[in-house]
Amino acid sequence: MSETWFTIGALAVTPWKLIGYLGVFLFGGRWFVQLIASHMKKKPTFPLVFWYMSLSGSLCLLAYFIFGKNDSVGILSNLFPASVASYNLFLEITHRKKNPSATE
Repeated sequence: MSETWFTIGALAVTPWKLIGYLGVFLFGGRWFVQLIASHMKKKPTFPLVFWYMSLSGSLCLLAYFIFGKNDSVGILSNLFPASVASYNLFLEITHRKKNPSATE
């Protein structure tokens, strides 16, 4: 998966880079989701999709840094956010199962 699929100027795009770009998009885009949700509720809030985007983005970036780039700094910098997102998803899903009417 390290073969170049296409180039844009001096940038060589590989399948692993596409996975990395997807991770960056998801991980960065989650803040726009949080901003919109907070704006709509007129108070700070973290919707469930924020945590799904956090976990998905972190896992994509972990895959990129483990298999595509073999970069320990990138691996370490994405392990903690993946753990936090996983824990928050666990808490939210557990809370919703105990309280089916809870949507926040």
